[in-house]
Amino acid sequence: MSGVSIKDVAARAGVSIGTVSNVLNRPDSVSEVNRVKVQEAIDELGYVRNESARQLRMGRSRFLALVVLDIANPFFTELARGAEETAEAGGHTLLLCSSAEDLTRERRHLEVLRQQRVAGIVLSPVDTSEERLAELRKLDVPLVLVDRGDPDGTTPSVSVDDVEGGRMAVAHLLNSGHRHIAVVGGPRGFLQVDQRFEGARRAVAEAGLPPGTLTELDVAVMTIESGRSAGTRLHDWPQPDRPTAVFCLNDLLALGVLQEVVQRGFKVPDDLAIVGYDDIDFAAAATVPLTSVRQPKDRLGRSAVQLLLDPGHADGDSAGTGEDDLPVVVHDRQVVYLPELVVRASSS
Repeated sequence: MSGVSIKDVAARAGVSIGTVSNVLNRPDSVSEVNRVKVQEAIDELGYVRNESARQLRMGRSRFLALVVLDIANPFFTELARGAEETAEAGGHTLLLCSSAEDLTRERRHLEVLRQQRVAGIVLSPVDTSEERLAELRKLDVPLVLVDRGDPDGTTPSVSVDDVEGGRMAVAHLLNSGHRHIAVVGGPRGFLQVDQRFEGARRAVAEAGLPPGTLTELDVAVMTIESGRSAGTRLHDWPQPDRPTAVFCLNDLLALGVLQEVVQRGFKVPDDLAIVGYDDIDFAAAATVPLTSVRQPKDRLGRSAVQLLLDPGHADGDSAGTGEDDLPVVVHDRQVVYLPELVVRASSS
């Protein structure tokens, strides 16, 4: 029966509304006779308590929220898995939202979550400008950034050193003898994108090579389809200037490049070496297993929720994640993991 209220239950049981409330919230304070009457009325009427309303009246909630950039990206799926397990272990339920890299949509999600008085939010933000971070600090909900750091150090965050990740990817290709490397990623202005490009340039500088060693190819979104388009450009590149290697700023791009160039007759890595970023599950299972910069995805989610629930313990406990321990730096609620290069057949 829909629309059954606590008043209806009280009338059916022949007791006061207060007695029904006590049975629901403090059953030990009610006689067994009245508890039985109320429970029978609840069963007969099909009454379901409004847990959300009850929590709002009490000014608290057992819900946490995770807002990610793109739920279609397996990186965020694996991050969400770690976040959910840690939330549940702490007695909370995790709500998952996707901003689809749209700032307006992100703002709408955050406002609704604030109105619902969730206990806390883990956010992978669209915009990490100083102005936007200042807005987020005014949000009247405990907040932890994930996959992004706060340059000001004010908002707790869990992230990966993406400059180092970009550096180690290109250093690997340079050490393999490549001297014309394409770097594919975008859009510019996203913190991770900019930092991975910066790391790639740093590897070239550290090797004492000219900046022209790198060719930067911009894409609007980092998807498999964008990777296939980049693969077409690389295949059609005039010789002898065609890059011999490509570093893609995420694995979806790298898998798209791989699909396209193999379909067009390239041998990987003989004609084109490929390195990705994130080390999603599909990387190792590709037709040519993909070299990738591994981020501890599950552990990022776990650490972010842990930091939200227990700010005094921001050590990113990885127990049970099944991931290799990676170096981590913790300073003033800023958790930064160092990535790891996983070398496979696409570049070796």
